[in-house]
Amino acid sequence: QNRSRAVSCMGPQVAACAEHLSCRDCFKALYVHKFRAMLGKNRLIFPGEKVLLAWSGGPSSSSMVWQVLEGLSQDSAKRLRFVPGVVYVDEGAACGQSPEDRAKTLAEVKSVLQNIGFPWHTVALEEVFGLPPAVLQGSAQEPVGTEEAYKSAVDSFLQQQHVLGGEQTHQPHTQDSSGPCSLGRSPTATQTAALCRLFDSVRTLTAKEELLQTLRTHLILHVARVHGYSKVMTGDSCTRLAIKLMTNLALGRGAFLAWDTGFSDERHGDVVVVRPMRDHTLKEVAFYNRLFAVPSIFTPAIDTKAPEKASIHRLMEAFILRLQTQFPSTISTVYRTSEKLVKAPREGCAAGPAGPRCLLCLCVLDDVMSVAAECFCRRARGGELELGRWQRLGCTHPGSQPCSPQRPRSQR
Repeated sequence: QNRSRAVSCMGPQVAACAEHLSCRDCFKALYVHKFRAMLGKNRLIFPGEKVLLAWSGGPSSSSMVWQVLEGLSQDSAKRLRFVPGVVYVDEGAACGQSPEDRAKTLAEVKSVLQNIGFPWHTVALEEVFGLPPAVLQGSAQEPVGTEEAYKSAVDSFLQQQHVLGGEQTHQPHTQDSSGPCSLGRSPTATQTAALCRLFDSVRTLTAKEELLQTLRTHLILHVARVHGYSKVMTGDSCTRLAIKLMTNLALGRGAFLAWDTGFSDERHGDVVVVRPMRDHTLKEVAFYNRLFAVPSIFTPAIDTKAPEKASIHRLMEAFILRLQTQFPSTISTVYRTSEKLVKAPREGCAAGPAGPRCLLCLCVLDDVMSVAAECFCRRARGGELELGRWQRLGCTHPGSQPCSPQRPRSQR
């Protein structure tokens, strides 16, 4: 009987999280606090700033949009002060959906976005063929959000609201038709065929998932730049980030884990990607969406119905989730490890200009000549130390016989 009661308030239990049992009200308070604390702790989103919410229709991104919607309502204790917008990327062509299924999904998307009331933009994945070449070049100057800049922005925002006679209320918006692609303008058959050929040319499912993620990111960032958004919110949960950390290690991307799994990703320069849902597990997201009727849309992904060993992503996901069922602290341990990663510049590159970047992920590439020179210097330094150690033992070189001083040739 005691197991059916919440730990904190002894009310009826409705959510069983990894840490404790919670009733409906306590679970909601904890869930909202995690989201607000993640934003308040980092202080990267300034008051009045335009933030683009990357919504895929899935549970985590839907819960993120719902948190922002409730945070901007008049009933919220501490209202959020940024200006949100929503973007949806139609990936039906890459996932093998028929035109009829894509049209049905887009109709559901339109219905949900209109009920939310934020400015919204829909763009098909085929639009990547029309992006300008500038999207492959990151901005040279990365934005810096210091504590003093945040405080001055808050003071300026409060003064502006005081002059206007109070905070502005949130008003529903409609779709911005000036976006790259809208629901009324479908991609051409040539673009769809070109995208299908592109993905058909990729042999492995692992490479297809990486390609899809890269194209999606470039498209969302382009929408943000066109419409004046300086931040992009993604719905990456704690579970998803733990899987992503292990996957990137297996893919050889360990040097950029701090950017790929941290709260903020500043590699793109003028637009910063933030992950406010990184403290929520998928179990908590599922409970919250179920209890509070958060709308979401199911769309098949590129790895839907794929076997466990079809790709590194699927294999690592199955491994982490299976390990989590046996050891409930697995995901939290991996996640806490990712929090300790620091975005430090490479050795010897802190003062100089940034090196060449990858055209796909915009990460700094390893300079082959500098790496070879660094290895040579390390080997040379190691050789000098080893030679000095042998000389102190009385030897002329590491291959000679140690210990005894040299005698005249006639006495040998």
